Amino acid sequence: MAIDRGNQNTEKIRVSVLGVGSLGKEHARIYSALAQAGKIDFAGVYDATAPVGGKIAEKYRVRAFTSADHVRDSSDAVSVVTPTSTHFELAKSMLIAGKHVLVEKPMTENASQATELVRLARENNCVLQVGHVERFNPIFNYLQTVATEPRFIETHRLSPYPARSTDIGVVLDLMIHDLDVVLAFVRSPVVSVDAVGIPVLSKSEDIANARIRFANGCVANLTVSRVSPERMRKIRVFSSSPTTSYISLDYRAQEGFIYRIARDDEEETSLLKKLLRAKDSTIVSQFGGKRIVREPVPIAKDEPLKLELQHFIRCIRERQTPLVSGESAKRALDLAFEITNKIQANVA
Repeated sequence: MAIDRGNQNTEKIRVSVLGVGSLGKEHARIYSALAQAGKIDFAGVYDATAPVGGKIAEKYRVRAFTSADHVRDSSDAVSVVTPTSTHFELAKSMLIAGKHVLVEKPMTENASQATELVRLARENNCVLQVGHVERFNPIFNYLQTVATEPRFIETHRLSPYPARSTDIGVVLDLMIHDLDVVLAFVRSPVVSVDAVGIPVLSKSEDIANARIRFANGCVANLTVSRVSPERMRKIRVFSSSPTTSYISLDYRAQEGFIYRIARDDEEETSLLKKLLRAKDSTIVSQFGGKRIVREPVPIAKDEPLKLELQHFIRCIRERQTPLVSGESAKRALDLAFEITNKIQANVA
């Protein structure tokens, strides 16, 4: 969907970063590379902790702005990578001034704020993109092409306790990524939600599970934890089209396998090949009287955040609505709030 802003501006887009902590500094790194490639003008950075902003500004030889107002006055587009509680006011001020905004997830603290940002972006003809980075993971693109009729989806997103985002619960911190992916992938209305979660180290939930049923019969079971000794970001999908298949994918490694019934001409793999080449080769094995094929998926690996920011710049330049628009992100946010409300009701 095109965004009407008249003639396309061929000048370089001036981009800045608000907040250069653990994630914001990665935005700065990528914008610096884009600037070096002549794609943008990396205007500068601002952080509420001045020495942090100064260090990043010095590293990439850009301005260290002294306030968000200075960022607004010197930029055409801004990445908002600050605590969730600040997202709304910062994004609002930028959009009112006609600046394009990429705001990290979760978009806002509540649904009414999200609605307001969507309205402001529309009224001011601004690109509003939300940082649901998994949509730019090559894993997601592959999944959309092979599992066109998902029937059951299972996700696991686990991490050790973070040094960031502790102002929100694990649903808004981690599960919202999977909610965004599932809603974009299934494309059917949600008809029921069950959820449970418990706080461990935080005031809000640190472990949570949600079971979501869609109108088309698909069911998604989502598990998240930020008190895990290991890191995991995986999705498994049972699909009924074009042939029955089971896909198991790893977001972090950007690899995985697809399992399907073997064709008549596919013979069982030798034991030697199973032992020596199981990880990177197609393997045919016998299960329950049927031959099952396990194939490694063909995925061209790339950095999702880099692809996300490149998409943001492209949408500004080409006057396009982003893949993860404000409207799209609000659907995931609304569902996340429904899940957190159910968790709080169960705890009470």
